[in-house]
This record gives sequence, structure tokens and C-alpha cells, in this order.
Amino acid sequence: MHKHFGKWARRQGITCYRVYDNDIPGTPLAVDIYENIVHVAEYARDHGMEPADHAAWLDGCLKVVSEVLGVSSELIYLKFRQRQKGLRQYERFSRVGSEYIVRENGLRFLIKPADYLDVGLFLDHRNTRLMVQQEAAGKRVLNLFAYTGSFTVYAAAGGASETLTIDMSNTYLEWADRNLSLNNFSDKKHRLLQADALAWLEQPPGELFDLIILDPPTFSNSKRMDDTLDIQRDHVMLLNRTLRFCAPGGTVYFSTNYRRFKLWEEEIRASAIKDISKQTVPEDFRNKKIHQSFKILK
Repeated sequence: MHKHFGKWARRQGITCYRVYDNDIPGTPLAVDIYENIVHVAEYARDHGMEPADHAAWLDGCLKVVSEVLGVSSELIYLKFRQRQKGLRQYERFSRVGSEYIVRENGLRFLIKPADYLDVGLFLDHRNTRLMVQQEAAGKRVLNLFAYTGSFTVYAAAGGASETLTIDMSNTYLEWADRNLSLNNFSDKKHRLLQADALAWLEQPPGELFDLIILDPPTFSNSKRMDDTLDIQRDHVMLLNRTLRFCAPGGTVYFSTNYRRFKLWEEEIRASAIKDISKQTVPEDFRNKKIHQSFKILK
């Protein structure tokens, strides 16, 4: 897999990609290369091993990763989906505060491979980001649930006339600001707003946008909702509210990582809806259900 996708990445000019994706039975790992570092995450499972045996198994996996990829163990970051006893030997992999600048399609992004469960740049949306860039020229762009703002950077690179980036987390908004700065897009036309996107969408539209990116979490708590956000249950409400902020003829790019998601198309107030998942899931992701994406026209 490494040889195949290494060659593929070099031909495509890609330096951040998934090199292993649960390809071998009994080794349920995702291994991502971010230029000079490697990020390893174990898929959640009931492995049935005692903590010490599990730690030894992971240690063996990391040695193989180091040998096959030719990467020093100090540049391999291991993540756990759950805290488990017996894994203290991996504290050296936590190295909170480590930062790297990586490139994607000529743009620069800050990643933090140790601080959070994810590093700050979702590789499965590489194709979708490029679609946004190619469509952004002269458009007003809204990025909801924006995380670290990578879609905003692509929109700015594509010549967006203005952008509004919304996330509830100050930490992620500051990260988004750094990503914009890395690419010299820190002027006033690229606004950042700390807000609960769900609550923000309840207000009457004060301005309309030509292009909207909506990539919400599968589940989320919000003080403004009676219950948690459940993307399957609530996506019609969420999309219809979002479409109120979309200019006539505008586009909403909607995606979800919920594997069993079903779009209730007939309830969505749109002129056209196209499933673009096959185009947006990159070749290096063998699990073609990593996300579902839709292009929705006002």
C-alpha cells in the first residue's frame, strides 16, 4: 500500500495522504502521512486483549510503521479513541504543543498532531476543498461549523469576494486565523465569528451568501436546542435554515461522516440536490463511506 499510494501521491503532487486504512484483517489502524510526520489512530473495537498485551501489540505496529515508512519514532504520533490503562509508555507520543506547517494544493496549513484527536486538516475532504476553490471566484462564502477554516482558505485562494467563518470554539477560530495568515488572507473581507452555528442560523438572514459549506458534527450539544443535534434526525431543519442564508442560485456543500446517513431529499427546500460523494472521497481512502457529500442548489 505504501509503495502504491506513495507513487500515486507523488504523481498528484500530494504530500498529505492516507497510506494505510484498515487494509489487513486484525490490524485496524488508520495511518496518515503529513509530509514529514505520521499520524496513527486505532479504530475503536473490542480487541479482547489485556492492557499490557494491547500496549505490546501497538508497540509492534509502530515499529513496523517506522520501518516501512522510514520515519523516526519521534515523528510518529499515536492516538487513542479511548483512555486505557496500561498504555502509559505512549505518553512520549503525546508531545502536546507540537506544530507543523504542511502544504496542500499550493496552500499552507498548521497541524497539531498531538493536542487533539484530529490534527486540524481532514484529508478525506481534500477533493471537496478543491471544488470550493474552483467555484469561489467573486462569491460571498459562508463556512459553518468551520473547525480550523481549511475550506475558508481554499475559498479565499479561489478569489472569494468575502468570507464568514463560524465556529463555537475560540481555539479553532484562532487556528483558522493562523491558517488564513499563513496564506496571506488576513484582510478584513475574511471575517471570523465565534458563535453556535445552530443558534446563529435561527436568526433572520441579515446577509446572503453565494456559496455555503456545511460540515456539521454527527452529534452535538447546544444550549439553544432542547436536545442534542442528531444529524440524521435534524438535517432537514439544519439544511432548510441554511438555505435561508443562501442567495438565489447559490450553492450549499453539505457533508456528513455518519455512515448510515439517509438524505430526506423531498423535505429539503432546494431546486436541485446532487450526491457528489463518489467525486469527493479521495482515492487514498479505501473506505468509500468515510463521508457523504451533497451539492444543494437554492
